[in-house]
Amino acid sequence: MKFHDLKNWQNYWRQLRTALLDPKIDDEALEQSLSQARTKVPVPVLWLIGKTQAGKTSIVRALTGSETAEVGNGFQPCTKNTHFYDFPADAPIVRFLDTRGLGEVAYDPSEDIDYCESQAHLLLTVMKVADLRQEAIFDVLTTIRQRHPDWPLLIAQTGLHELYSSGTDHIQPWPYGDTPLPDTIPSDLLQALLSQRASAEKLPGSAPIHWVAIDLTLPEDGFENPDYGLDALWQEIEILSSLGLQQLLNGDKEVHDLYARTAHQHIIGYSLTASGLGALPVVDLVAVSAVQVKLLHGLATLYEQTWDKDTITKFFGLMGASVASGLIARMLGRSIVKLIPVWGQTVGAVWGASSSGATTYALGKASVYFLSRRKEGLNVDAKLLRQVYSDALAQGVAILKSRFKNKSE
Repeated sequence: MKFHDLKNWQNYWRQLRTALLDPKIDDEALEQSLSQARTKVPVPVLWLIGKTQAGKTSIVRALTGSETAEVGNGFQPCTKNTHFYDFPADAPIVRFLDTRGLGEVAYDPSEDIDYCESQAHLLLTVMKVADLRQEAIFDVLTTIRQRHPDWPLLIAQTGLHELYSSGTDHIQPWPYGDTPLPDTIPSDLLQALLSQRASAEKLPGSAPIHWVAIDLTLPEDGFENPDYGLDALWQEIEILSSLGLQQLLNGDKEVHDLYARTAHQHIIGYSLTASGLGALPVVDLVAVSAVQVKLLHGLATLYEQTWDKDTITKFFGLMGASVASGLIARMLGRSIVKLIPVWGQTVGAVWGASSSGATTYALGKASVYFLSRRKEGLNVDAKLLRQVYSDALAQGVAILKSRFKNKSE
């Protein structure tokens, strides 16, 4: 079933309902469509460079909110020395590249540089501040900066508490963005911070080096703020890239608990996947609905429910026929636009991507409201459910249209 087959549009909503009950998916065909889609909206990549135990995994955990075990087990081989971690794994928002074993074995970064030239969107170097022997890291950075002098470089200095006096806690407010660094910082820590920064002054390259001091610990370590400096790290990431990763990973003020944050991340991931499908010249409608079905089933699992016949009937009944009609009209409109020569392949492609992604985003947010209310044994207000869908549709258009446009530039 293709978008240009207009007779099939009236069956779309019914198809989605049926697919939820019996999600039979041709995995091979779907993967072929997704492979094409990923070329349209590739996943942003953060390249992590640092010695073992420098704190790279802690940074990934803090940025994503993922559990330590999940992160540790999630890295897969990419090149001889580099592993990648897609988050979320099933529909990724971001890919982390981790170059391992630096300082332990002879390492030639050429292969990884070749890979990252077309993949990396931000180079994040991690240095434990108490470890002053960073020659292996600076050698790698020298090679990278010689080849790409304009690549932005962010260096995170970690493990601050290792140089605190016994029994002391973090300095409040966080003082490490001041220039020069204030003398309220313990002398041993201050000297170590400045020593690493002085060594970096010898690096080639025209792009400025950005520094951030962080201390990511476990709650049982006893520090008042286990994510000390995380806000500053996010600020630097947002300054050095146009990816908007913080909003994609953390959501907005309404995303206030672990369930909602996890759901939001999966909704964004599947919406980006759908936007890639929507950016193709002619898209298989089955692939779009398959992505949406996988998302909705995943959200039901998260909220400890299943999309049985009763649940599906109530959800779609509360959503109403007008929502279905509006969804079809939006998707039909953009598919016709994309078939218009020249204009349809530029503006139309952006519209197609944002529309496909936005409808997936809206379905996801509406289902979260529906599933969370049912999980708590509360009634679902039909009017509010439709409002959640409508608001999410507008928000999804803005997020995903911007995201696709940035990738096209």
